[in-house]
Amino acid sequence: MEAKILETLHLEVDPRNPSPGAIAKAAGLLRSGALVAFPTETVYGLGANARDDGAVRRIFAAKGRPADNPLIVHVADPAEAERVAAGLPEVARLLMARFWPGPLTLVLPRREGISALVSAGLPTVAVRMPDHAAALALMRAAGVPVAAPSANLSGRPSPTSGAHVLADLAGRIEAVLDAGTCGQGIESTVLDLTADTPHLLRPGGVTAEDLARVLGREPACASGSAKSPGTRYRHYAPAIPVYLVEGDEERVREAARDLVRELAARGLSPAVLGTAENAACYGVPAVTYGAWNDAAALGRRLYAALRDLEQSGAGAIVVEGVAETGLGRAVMDRLRRAAGGRVIRV
Repeated sequence: MEAKILETLHLEVDPRNPSPGAIAKAAGLLRSGALVAFPTETVYGLGANARDDGAVRRIFAAKGRPADNPLIVHVADPAEAERVAAGLPEVARLLMARFWPGPLTLVLPRREGISALVSAGLPTVAVRMPDHAAALALMRAAGVPVAAPSANLSGRPSPTSGAHVLADLAGRIEAVLDAGTCGQGIESTVLDLTADTPHLLRPGGVTAEDLARVLGREPACASGSAKSPGTRYRHYAPAIPVYLVEGDEERVREAARDLVRELAARGLSPAVLGTAENAACYGVPAVTYGAWNDAAALGRRLYAALRDLEQSGAGAIVVEGVAETGLGRAVMDRLRRAAGGRVIRV
């Protein structure tokens, strides 16, 4: 039986001062069990009432997302986290005071009443408070915690604009609250606080160095944990192959140029995502993201650039990597997943 095609309502709002009417409409849909995509400072999320099993189940169906890939529950204030998680350790309160609202997700014991589907059946829950006026207004008006993965088809580049959401999910969800382009473009950091030692499950907008200033040392790493979204499957990938070249600047440029020639000789019509300094040297279409090792600029541009190049007629994308420090860890994590093993280290 084919899924019902929905009329997806497109609600455009000012990112800093969203219309109360649009917010009320979207909030009513969430309370009714509908799916509403909404902006955050990182990427657009696909929201459903986290206490409604049926609504949460629809997220997985709309995205084509594996049921064992947990979701993040978004809240409008730190106090609401206490109604989602079964107890907050002191370290959680310290981190929330420092980084909320913002791109930090905390994994904590799940409180009864939050759908077990959110957590893929685990006794934990991932929770964060986004730093976006429209997202916070929506959740306050809805009056419910909102389960929300990225608002894209599973495995695709994450959406950083309402147009990206509509390209993937129009006809599959009830509404998109469109506030334009997201400011950061890389998903939140996921930190597990359910053990004695905090574990970094996914690098993101809050860096390990940032966390160390609160924790006293960098958290242990546990990449690929079942407790975290976005770590166990191929993610962030356009429909054409992505090749990642990583190393120091000069060697990356040389290796990327050789790879572009090789792909062109194979008839793959390559394009490049790279630095402004190097773009002209490749002789093929290029999207630039700023200066060498500007991880923040690449993060803001990354998903939109992958989608743009996919639509440009290119047959492959060659990406210049950045140094794996600070935000560069998160950017390189996303690029490696998008490349799916096509990584050249020089």
